[in-house]
Amino acid sequence: MSVSSDPIADMLTRIRNGMKARFPKVDVPASRLKTEIARILKDEGYILNYKIVDEGRHKAIRVYLKYNAANQPVVSRMERVSRPGCRVYVGKDEIPKVLGGMGINILTTPKGVMTGKSARKEGVGGELLCQVW
Repeated sequence: MSVSSDPIADMLTRIRNGMKARFPKVDVPASRLKTEIARILKDEGYILNYKIVDEGRHKAIRVYLKYNAANQPVVSRMERVSRPGCRVYVGKDEIPKVLGGMGINILTTPKGVMTGKSARKEGVGGELLCQVW
């Protein structure tokens, strides 16, 4: 397995591929940031659940994917915005709306990882990690 230089993009790709293949769940190598992203995806209703599983010396996040009644994935797109080679930072007034408020963006801010909506409410900007809709 190749080591991804962008673990967040790797996580989003695993979730995307898992949904395309209609898997009930996917495992992602764990980190604190990825756990926070999984928490937001669950809170916003894009995944059913997640839990941290201990596989020997590696911890992983098991993400339970969510589908609608017609067995279509709930997530239509997940896009990485800020990449290691090209970081994207936004001020509190520049946080973009995703699909006119239909989707969410996930930011890392000085107050922790949060959605664009809560960052606007808290009045903080930060690094724009990804967009989901």
